[in-house]
Amino acid sequence: MISRTMIRGGVTLLAAVATLGGCGYGLVGRTSSLPDDIENVYVQPLGNLTTRSQVDLLLTQAIGDEFVKRRRFNLISESRGADAVLTGMVTGFTERPVTFGIEGRGREYEIQITANMQFSRPGAEEPIWVRDGYRFRETYEIDISAADYFDRSDLAIRQVAENFAQVIVIDLMEGF
Repeated sequence: MISRTMIRGGVTLLAAVATLGGCGYGLVGRTSSLPDDIENVYVQPLGNLTTRSQVDLLLTQAIGDEFVKRRRFNLISESRGADAVLTGMVTGFTERPVTFGIEGRGREYEIQITANMQFSRPGAEEPIWVRDGYRFRETYEIDISAADYFDRSDLAIRQVAENFAQVIVIDLMEGF
């Protein structure tokens, strides 16, 4: 048998849910500030103003992968036929030690990548979305005696690229 206390509790719960639903709460990733007619997106290979080779390629690939994961747009392989184009420039790359061993050698390093990004319709004068100065950091440890220093550095750059892509795509889609 259902008691009055249980009914009151159920009514209170329903009222709370209804109130929260009307206060602007929603699921992250469900809204977009972008025009609804954008379906096909081209991710132009990023430019690279840094001395670190291939960082632009890794970032471009990670952004494309993130778009595919999100399934909001069709990612196309050329700008012809695109409703919008994402362009960008890697403007900074630094790699520096942040902790040192007894011998004075770096044991942990930080990678920082900075980029400017823009999302626009082909041929339009005004971009839909622009973000300059994105900054991403990742740290990684190395074994001073290990010969795989460059492999770990490349892995750290790949991780930064994934983080970069997630933030860019979320910011772009949700308008933050």
